[in-house]
Amino acid sequence: MFRSIVLSAFGAGLVACVAVTALQRATTEPLILHAETFEGAAEAAPAAEAAPAAFATAPAGAAAGGHDHGAHDHAASGHVHDADAWEPADGFERTAYTALANLLIGVAVSLVLLGLMVLKGGRIDARSGLLWGAAGFVAVSLLPALGLPPELPGTAAAEITARQAWWLGTAAASAAGLAALAFGRSWPWRVAGLVLLVAPHAIGAPQPPTHGVPYPGALAGEFVIASIVVSAVLWSLSGLVAGWLHRRLAASA
Repeated sequence: MFRSIVLSAFGAGLVACVAVTALQRATTEPLILHAETFEGAAEAAPAAEAAPAAFATAPAGAAAGGHDHGAHDHAASGHVHDADAWEPADGFERTAYTALANLLIGVAVSLVLLGLMVLKGGRIDARSGLLWGAAGFVAVSLLPALGLPPELPGTAAAEITARQAWWLGTAAASAAGLAALAFGRSWPWRVAGLVLLVAPHAIGAPQPPTHGVPYPGALAGEFVIASIVVSAVLWSLSGLVAGWLHRRLAASA
């Protein structure tokens, strides 16, 4: 049983990796690269405007003493960029790292889905895997995105710990709510499921300090839609292939 689960999860993760990476190359990646050009231009403009003023007003001893307040002031504003920070180069290197991340995510998603299907019991095949994958997409991606949609580079955001806590709580509540609706045998269970689905959004997600963005607003809408489609493909395909492979391996064993 364990061997079938691991092999099925790896095979499904590999299939999902290939499909999702190809889909990202055609949809989300060009949007990210486009947004990065606006982000770079927005960061360069204040620096270019501040440079003449710095030369005109800096005390004579500042240059001689080698004491530069620029880095300190930039850090105090909460916006720090490390020029030496590593990031993958555009092209093959970025695609390779993206594919590796997609493989790990695809295998992890498939393992989670197969584990839940085994714990639930019943028939495991392509159809049941697809249903579980669709439920996982709704709980982990679609419903949390109502409060915290996918963001392009340069988007203002709330404090990361608060966002992570809200996302984790929303995903857990959504999963529990869907389970109560799907497997609950009485009205109290179904009412509880609806309450769990609605509660995180009634509380509200952490809001950014500003909603201004350096890129056109239409770009954000395209990215949100493309990201949700990619996530739907990841979860659905992982569940479908994992269920199909598990059925084949279990039959052959």
